Amino acid sequence: MIKKTIILASISSILLFGACKKKVDANSEQHSAISNPAQLGIPEMEKRVVPADGKYPEMTFTTTEHDFGSIEANSTVNYSFKFKNTGQADLIISRAFGSCGCTIPEYPKGPIKVGETGKIDVSFNSANKHGNQQKSVTIYTNTKEGAESLSITASIKE
Repeated sequence: MIKKTIILASISSILLFGACKKKVDANSEQHSAISNPAQLGIPEMEKRVVPADGKYPEMTFTTTEHDFGSIEANSTVNYSFKFKNTGQADLIISRAFGSCGCTIPEYPKGPIKVGETGKIDVSFNSANKHGNQQKSVTIYTNTKEGAESLSITASIKE
């Protein structure tokens, strides 16, 4: 009985890890072409709820685009997109995604009160990239629009 349980657990583990590997490999092959998180099986924003008082937060960015210029191959560069909540309610960022695995956003996890400022730190890794690159970050929020978009560009030295 114990022997059968061990064999069954071993087979289950092999199948589970094999399936995970295939899924990761399939995603990584398509990763550079993905601009919509739903393509990765990430559900769209939950149904939007209109605030009872009709007041929304608003993200006002200093800039929504950044050009790193010419950077070295196999390097990582960072930029902080600064914003202010210029709306009429607390701003909540529920998630943020880069357009590929080379672009990683970090965002505030707590509410940003009206009038307060915050930043979205974006890290870009140029490993295995060549030439001109343009990437985006999508930020899901409780603003009236529901999402904000940032973009970065870089030219990778050969």
